[in-house]
Amino acid sequence: MTRILVIAPYPPVRDGIAAYTLQSVARLRRAGNHVEVLSPYPSAAHHHLQLDSVRGVLELLPLVRRFDKVLVQYHPDIFFPRSCSALQRERIAAAMAYVWRRAHDVEIRVHEADYARTHHGAAWLATRSMWRAASRITVHTETERQAFHEAYGLPGARIAVESHGSDFATRSTDSREQARERLGLPRDALMFLSIGFIQPHKGFDRAIRAFTASGGASSAHARLDIVGSVRVEEPAYVAYLDELRSLAAATSGVQLHVGFIGDEEFDTWIVAADCVVLPYRYIWSSSVFERAALYDRPVIASRVGGLRDQARGTTVLVDTDEELADAIRRVLLDRGVTLAPPQSAPWPEPAQATRATIEEAVRARAAAERRGTLPAVAADARMRSASNGAAQAEASSLVRRLPPLQLPAPVSPRPGATPLKRLVQRLTRWELDPIVQQLNDLQRLVAETFEDQRSDDPRGRPETAGKRRASRQAAPKPRAPIQGP
Repeated sequence: MTRILVIAPYPPVRDGIAAYTLQSVARLRRAGNHVEVLSPYPSAAHHHLQLDSVRGVLELLPLVRRFDKVLVQYHPDIFFPRSCSALQRERIAAAMAYVWRRAHDVEIRVHEADYARTHHGAAWLATRSMWRAASRITVHTETERQAFHEAYGLPGARIAVESHGSDFATRSTDSREQARERLGLPRDALMFLSIGFIQPHKGFDRAIRAFTASGGASSAHARLDIVGSVRVEEPAYVAYLDELRSLAAATSGVQLHVGFIGDEEFDTWIVAADCVVLPYRYIWSSSVFERAALYDRPVIASRVGGLRDQARGTTVLVDTDEELADAIRRVLLDRGVTLAPPQSAPWPEPAQATRATIEEAVRARAAAERRGTLPAVAADARMRSASNGAAQAEASSLVRRLPPLQLPAPVSPRPGATPLKRLVQRLTRWELDPIVQQLNDLQRLVAETFEDQRSDDPRGRPETAGKRRASRQAAPKPRAPIQGP
């Protein structure tokens, strides 16, 4: 019998990695292993220890030596606070390397790694040392394996690919009709589903606009259900939820279901759906993707991160908003849903066609199309090069990976220094906070510029930044819990 220590968030923490860990632990126990869990947050785990400091990491040492194997479900927020300096990162990473080298066997399963913050200087060298101290590294997709190899220079042979859904098992035995009855949904509608924690990078607003542009909102036999909850009450997340509420209320056929759902109900929603829509702006890999595959549900997803490696025969990958709308439209037509032709206001009569009236008609049509009220996607927009759209998405993703600027925490290991730092911060914060906010706004606007541009193609239809302001507002990445599915 192998004694295994798993280091990860754990239920009842409402967290994607916590749910993943629960299934992984169950599989390890079924194989006859003795498994204990250490969580950095209050939970049902056997052990609890804050790991975002040198002291916390070093306190792991006597515990890891008692086990034959240590399995770390890695996310940077577990070990590195978003506000920590490069020197702090260097010290924490060095402490982790020290602990891993003294454990019997260490596997680090990487759910996300922030290359942009560590790919230079002493902090990068310490982080690479941390990875090299592990017995093996596992990631979820080949795309992640290649990116990890390029970022840290580890031999590709030392980085294994472990399918994201390797430990997943079905939690629902319902048929599609039974699932819909359980959820109170109509039996005969063609149902699209976007599900998961509500955050701007999930792109659920894109799903609503694409559903409208596809013509789905014009049909009484199609619907889009968005299901999820705000993971933490960060201002940007709450603002994004408000935007989704407004979009859903203004769009026929769209239903927004806000609230945390348990594992069984999560699967019930997937079983009830005809097609799962994952319009992510960026992500590493997706648990929702894997759970949809358990029930053979087709998926329409953005071509970002490792999703191209998770794709299966029923998956459609898209690069742009127009391609997303086209993919939804194809599903509607394949299922025999009748779509209304595009509707637009008539042009002015010749006798009344002054310059002012024509300009007003052009503005009205453009505004209607940006709002998504024209069901069909313009043919010239569909002809846009997919590579240009992918390049803009990649540029935006790189900008958004930069950590938001935060004032350093007023703490110090030197006796008496912490109270002094707190006093100084209290006296100067009124001057510094506006500067920090302006720099974070600048980062957000740069990302929005990449997302709004269409690679100098005059046929593109960028959204206005004003419409995205609430959902794209930069905010510090929350400490815990970590990334949801």
